[in-house]
Amino acid sequence: MRESRAKVRVRPFPLSAPERAPADDEARWSGTNLLAVPTAGTVAGGIENFVEGFQTGRRANLLRCGSARAKASRTGVRMRLIAENLSGERGGEIVFSGIGFALDPGRALIVTGPNGSGKSTLLRVLAGLLPAAVGRARIEDGGEAYPTVASASHWLGHANGMKTVLSVADNLRFWRDFLGSARMDADAALEAVGLAGIGGIPFGSLSTGQRRRVAMARLLVAHRPLWLLDEPTAGLDRASEERFAALMQEHLAEGGMIVAATHLPLGLQTTSELRLGEAQAPC
Repeated sequence: MRESRAKVRVRPFPLSAPERAPADDEARWSGTNLLAVPTAGTVAGGIENFVEGFQTGRRANLLRCGSARAKASRTGVRMRLIAENLSGERGGEIVFSGIGFALDPGRALIVTGPNGSGKSTLLRVLAGLLPAAVGRARIEDGGEAYPTVASASHWLGHANGMKTVLSVADNLRFWRDFLGSARMDADAALEAVGLAGIGGIPFGSLSTGQRRRVAMARLLVAHRPLWLLDEPTAGLDRASEERFAALMQEHLAEGGMIVAATHLPLGLQTTSELRLGEAQAPC
């Protein structure tokens, strides 16, 4: 049996006047009667316009947020960090519960306690990196600039938050631009932590102590009123500890707030202690 095959005739798309379909009623794959096909230049131009529009929108958003944050700083808004009946868990087990405090501007809260008592977990809950099992943390009087704890916070955990293949300065510039509310440039921040002149060096080539000091510099390139610090002086020598203590004290003097989990004294004044693993008393 011979298989029958239907002949399929390809017709062109309808064309608007004054163009007309070819007389032989067959599609032509060349000529002026085809729908316009974008050239490589047209595509590249469209991409450039999209990227420019996106970047312009992001810059406008950063400027808006930065302006609101600058206004909050100028007008002396007295925001506070409030924790209400916080409980946190790790691996499905409650590690702390009933935590409540109110942290005022210019004050530091030092979180202490034995290993496994939940110090890091508490800081992660405050930062919004982990959900609270019970209760909540909030910023009081943060306004448009700082509606949440996360928006008001710098987070410095055990990891330094840097790309090893990028230069030190490129890492800091990335964080300054990403966070908005620029406070100082990369070179000034590095000088403040005692690392002037190393901006062009890849971050991955630094020593452990130098890496930690670059992470400290990240706190300086963009403004945030609340610093959440998990063992911030780990890997630092005595001179670097003292330098960081001075930077933290300056942040507090400007009306900032600090919550730090540590086993070691941080050399700060105007502090309160929250010891986990024992009965808690609000600050």
